[in-house]
Amino acid sequence: MDGKLTENVAYFARALRAAGLPVGPGSVVDAVQAVAAAGIGGREDFYWILHAVFVKKHEHSALFDQAFRLFWRRRALVEKLIAMMSPIAPGSPTEDKRPPGAARIADAMAPPLRPPEEVREEVEFSARLTVSDREVLRTKDFAQMSASEIARARQLIARLRLPADRVKTRRYAADPHGSRIDARRSLRRTLRAGGGLIELAMRERAEKHPPVVALVDISGSMAEYSRIFLHFLHALTESRRRVTSFVFGTRLTNITRELKARDPDEALARAGALVRDWEGGTRIATSLAAFNRHWSRRVLAQGAVVLLFTDGLERDVGDDLSFEMDRLHRSCRRLVWLNPLLRFDGFEARARGIRAMLPHVDDFRTLHNLAAMEELCAALAGPARRAEDPRRWLAAA
Repeated sequence: MDGKLTENVAYFARALRAAGLPVGPGSVVDAVQAVAAAGIGGREDFYWILHAVFVKKHEHSALFDQAFRLFWRRRALVEKLIAMMSPIAPGSPTEDKRPPGAARIADAMAPPLRPPEEVREEVEFSARLTVSDREVLRTKDFAQMSASEIARARQLIARLRLPADRVKTRRYAADPHGSRIDARRSLRRTLRAGGGLIELAMRERAEKHPPVVALVDISGSMAEYSRIFLHFLHALTESRRRVTSFVFGTRLTNITRELKARDPDEALARAGALVRDWEGGTRIATSLAAFNRHWSRRVLAQGAVVLLFTDGLERDVGDDLSFEMDRLHRSCRRLVWLNPLLRFDGFEARARGIRAMLPHVDDFRTLHNLAAMEELCAALAGPARRAEDPRRWLAAA
C-alpha cells in the first residue's frame, strides 16, 4: 500500500487516541492491513473497515464518527488515498452546532503534526511543569478558566477520588468475621458434613453507598458552574452509584437517564436537548415544591444524600421557600448546600433567599474549583461536623 495512505491512517489513529479512544500500535497495523486486504472502492467501505478495527465499545462510535468526518473531510480525499495519490489530510473545520464529542475531536486534531523527535522533547519539557500546572488548575475559579483549562478540568474530574461513604442496611450478608450467627447456613454446612461437626457461619449487616440526589440550578447566574458540576455528577453515575439528577431554572427537569450515557459530552448534549429553561430565570421555591410533591418519596428512600447546587438568589421570597426547604431536609439523611458565592471572602448571608434556606441544611460549602470539589468528596465520606454549623452565617450577618 502507498506510504501516504499508511501515514494518514497512522495520523488518524493518533487523533483518535488523543480524543480518548484506546488505540494502540497494534490497532494501526491491523487497520493498514485491513485496508490493503479489503480491496475497497468507496468512502463507506473505508469508513466501516476503520470502524471495525478502532471501535471496541459502543460509546466510542460517536467519537469515531466525528473524527472520521473531520479528518477525511476534503472532497474525494478517501478515494484519492485509495488511489495512492493523497496528501496529508487537513485539520478540522468549525461548525455552529456541533454534535456530542466534536469539541474533543477538534482539540485532538488541533496540534500540528510534527516529527517524533520534537514530540518527545515536548513531553519531557511539560513533565516538569505537570505538578505546578495541576496545582494552579485546582485552585482556579471555573468562571475564569479558558476552554482548554475547562477540558483539562473535566479530565481531572473523571479521575477524581469519589467519596467512600458506606452505610449499613437492615439486610445481612455472609461475613466470616461477623458478629451474628447465620443459623440457616450453619445448618446446611452441618448436614453437608454428615452432622458430626457443627461449623458456624457468621453474618453481618450489609453496607452500600447511600443514594445521591442532586438538584442543580441552571439559571443565568449559575450556568458557568452548573455545567462543570454536571460532569461531577456524570463521574458519580459512572462509578455505579445510585445518582438521581435534577436541574431547575423556572421548572424542574429530571435528567438522570440522560446522564447515564457513557460519554460525558454525549450525556450533557442529551441533557441540554431535554432542558428548555437553561440560563434563564430561577424559581427555587416552585422547583423544590415540584420535587417534594412528585419525586421525594421515590428517590429519597434508604438514607439519600441531597446535593443542592444553587446561589440562593430567589427574587420573590415568601414562607413557601422555608417550608419546602424544611420538608426536603426532613425527607433525606443529609442535605448539603453548594453555593459558589462562598468563594468570596466578604460573603454574608444577607439575601432573603439565603436566610430562608440556611436553617434547613446540614452542610454549607462552596464549589467553584477543583479543590472545593475534592473537599466535597472528603466531606461526603464522613459525618457532618458540628463546628461547621451553617447557621453560624446567620448569626454573623
